[in-house]
Amino acid sequence: MTGVFAPRPSQGPHKLRECLPVCIILRDRLKYALNGKECQQICMERCVKIDGKVRTDFNYPAGFQDVVELEKSNDRFRLMYDVKGRYVLHRIDREEAQYKLCRINKIFVGTNKVPCAVTHDGRTLRYPDPDLKVNDSVKVDIATGKMSDIIPFDLGAMVMITKGHNCGRVGTLMHIEKHEGSFAIITVKDAKGQSFATRLSNVFVIGSGSKPFVTLPKGRGVKKTILQERSEAEAAGRL
Repeated sequence: MTGVFAPRPSQGPHKLRECLPVCIILRDRLKYALNGKECQQICMERCVKIDGKVRTDFNYPAGFQDVVELEKSNDRFRLMYDVKGRYVLHRIDREEAQYKLCRINKIFVGTNKVPCAVTHDGRTLRYPDPDLKVNDSVKVDIATGKMSDIIPFDLGAMVMITKGHNCGRVGTLMHIEKHEGSFAIITVKDAKGQSFATRLSNVFVIGSGSKPFVTLPKGRGVKKTILQERSEAEAAGRL
């Protein structure tokens, strides 16, 4: 989006460059609105819920793993990345819309010696499980905001890349290289056996072994080469 009609996301739980404003979701992705004014009307009628809360700000930033719910049209989506690193609205059922995965970015002891954990979407979880570590993922119940399961960041974990050139790819964590004073590098192997490396900070744990805790969008995070994409398009008659 460019020009005067590009909505600037409001301040919120996700970074400006890593979010999708509600306006873009309603107008450009779902085609429920024709222009920004209609997006505003839909939001002001309290039709849009993000992570279980009604949001009337049509520039509210929705980001990775957020659950967007439109009760009137009975739609529920989880924001995920496709293999090319673009946001995709992945349709989910009512059961799966009850929870989301959050990455632990920081653990600290707050006022009155209360242990806290900060997640990638700006939540602060008080009194987390003592086994919880930075880079782990937790399953958070959207209605209560409480964490239930821990998905540890270990070798063999199923991870999704959320930044960088490999954004949107899914694979198994194979190796971690730590570099003092520089960036830790991890190696990931996808379902087709292709290996690639990225920074540790770009990784989001979504499951253990080959079992993800959330359903994956089309393509299941396996990147195809340009030639494979072309041959598939020819076979489907799109070329």
